[in-house]
Amino acid sequence: MNLKGSTVLIVDDKPENLDVLIIHLSKTFGFTILVAQDGYKAISLAHQFSPDIILLDIMMPGIDGYETCVHLKVNSATKDIPVIFMSALSETVNKVDGFEMGAVDYITKPVEYEEVFARVKTHLTLRYLQKYTEETNKQLQQEIVERKRLEKKLHDLASIDGLTKVANRRSFDEYLNQKWQEMKQNESPLSLIMCDIDYFKQYNDIYGHPIGDTCLYQIAQNIHQVVTTETSLVARYGGEEFAVILTNTSLEQAYKMAQLIQDRIARMQIAHEQSEISPYLTVSMGISSIVPNSHVPDKLIEIADKMLYQAKSQGRNRINYDVARFEVKDH
Repeated sequence: MNLKGSTVLIVDDKPENLDVLIIHLSKTFGFTILVAQDGYKAISLAHQFSPDIILLDIMMPGIDGYETCVHLKVNSATKDIPVIFMSALSETVNKVDGFEMGAVDYITKPVEYEEVFARVKTHLTLRYLQKYTEETNKQLQQEIVERKRLEKKLHDLASIDGLTKVANRRSFDEYLNQKWQEMKQNESPLSLIMCDIDYFKQYNDIYGHPIGDTCLYQIAQNIHQVVTTETSLVARYGGEEFAVILTNTSLEQAYKMAQLIQDRIARMQIAHEQSEISPYLTVSMGISSIVPNSHVPDKLIEIADKMLYQAKSQGRNRINYDVARFEVKDH
């Protein structure tokens, strides 16, 4: 590891006593040397230049080395800079005090230059390894975040309808199969609402497909805003048809949800000059609900589709269901 170019801040009220040390560190080892003669100047230089290591004398006028170290360690900008105390005080208690203040090492004056360099080299190496680890971890975290972002993007591309921004048919099929098994195990009702925009071909013919696409998006988003439960799913089933899966939801509850959807779309008042039943865009809906048993989810879709067909054939802008259709028994 090349330590040349590292910045060393030396803090001593009598730096002339350390001239040989400063020259030695600068000329022989290629360190950049900063010098401060008191604690206040040391704190200022540390903030300004962010040295790689600090050699700090303890006995100084004004604030001593201990207090200077405390100031450095409580500040987020300087707290990670390693501090080595230098002092003629060689008692164990003095060394312990230094370590408690946050110092990483202790050198007894008069200093031995080779010892100083060895200790400086050791703690610079440790500091660089710490920085490398921190930067590597930061990079790894960024890569994890980016990977998750890409995974979400890929998931959205695979599961979200690009036009309406609700779930696509693939997500619908997967979710329905998953919830079918869950409701079967819990013996809870699973409901499905199939929703179709009335006279949408005529809407596209008169207003154009770009406006039609905007209409599909608005309808999908408004349905999504009505269906707010976490265990529900709004999906584009195909063309102008949407599906709503509702777990732990009875037929009566599903019917109320369908009414809310119908009312929401009516309040949107999307003009539809070619509609045969209203000056505004309307929807027809079919509902099915069942406590899953040995039947497959296709049964739920089949019933909802039939109810939707009846709603459209009976004049549209309707919600149809047939209670008898939900009492499906095993044979």
